Amino acid sequence: MSEAIGAYLLKDSNSIDSPALLIYTDVVSENIQKAILAIGDVHRLRPHIKTNKSVDACRLMMEAGIGAFKCATVSEAELLVNAGAKDILLAYQPVGPKQERWESLVLSFPDIRFSCLVDDIDVARQLASRGVSKHLEFAVYLDINAGTDRTGVSIGKPAEELYRSCLAMQGLKVLGMHVYDGHVRQENWNERKRACDEGFAPVQELANILRSEGANVEIIAGGSTTFTIHALRPGVVCSPGTFIYWDRGYSLGLPEQPYVPAALVLTRIISLPGPDLVCLDLGHKSIAAENPLKNRVTLLGVENWEPVGQSEEHLVFRVPAGHSYRVGDAFLGIPYHICPTVALYDEAVTIVKGEKSAVWPILARSKKITY
Repeated sequence: MSEAIGAYLLKDSNSIDSPALLIYTDVVSENIQKAILAIGDVHRLRPHIKTNKSVDACRLMMEAGIGAFKCATVSEAELLVNAGAKDILLAYQPVGPKQERWESLVLSFPDIRFSCLVDDIDVARQLASRGVSKHLEFAVYLDINAGTDRTGVSIGKPAEELYRSCLAMQGLKVLGMHVYDGHVRQENWNERKRACDEGFAPVQELANILRSEGANVEIIAGGSTTFTIHALRPGVVCSPGTFIYWDRGYSLGLPEQPYVPAALVLTRIISLPGPDLVCLDLGHKSIAAENPLKNRVTLLGVENWEPVGQSEEHLVFRVPAGHSYRVGDAFLGIPYHICPTVALYDEAVTIVKGEKSAVWPILARSKKITY
């Protein structure tokens, strides 16, 4: 394989084993600039690194002027420390042993602004107690359930009571509210905006009440699906993550967003088990498999391939009869969901002008990074 397919040139696929994750760094840099342009103020952009899990990718964002980041795991927070970040939000409520890990990280790097989420009074008290015992304040954001029914406290009286309770606790410093509304994903932007605005209105109302009483209330809102909407709200900090690599799913579902897939998979035919069947080395362990079979990967440069089965190491397609494909033929594919796909790889190969440039460790796919 040595050809350009759209924006993707790969001169010597034989130098890269498959399955492999390829990162087109020029496209990554362009996507970063598009995100900064969309928000209008780089200080209102707090990218979520759950997509890239890479020191190198985070440093590209830092070189572009981005200074604040969001992560989903303590491991990702440790990666951000390694990358040199100075403002790190753990978008997760630390429970059980994670509290000790979080405390250790905060104490080890006092020059870094750490914060985390809370949505439960008992967890807030536990963190406050730890803060008092260590003579520090844990910075927290109240996690609001904006409709995902995944985490967060219900907006209205429950959120107001918890916010006030946290404000009164020694050992905590309440910074504001965190609102993730990833369930809002209408393809039509105007319909999506109406749903997003409706969900955000009571959050804004509570923030106004608390601010009128002198409380500090920073609002961090939205992910990829609502980024372009919350970006229109003055002062609101936005935290999309997928923009850096993008994927097929968001290309189809968020047509107003200008990002281009930058992370592809390299795969090869490993068997021709029938006259109209080809098998690729792209199983569950190499491409995100939570979606229906048809929504896992889009192969470039092929037509009329129908996926018919996938297992741990194999992905089988039915192809037109009389084809000329051979075992060993290589293909590039755009993942439908890039975030969990990245987490399947130990490293990514960067491609510059069609040639292998470097290797980026996917450091935070590990559950723990030891300092």
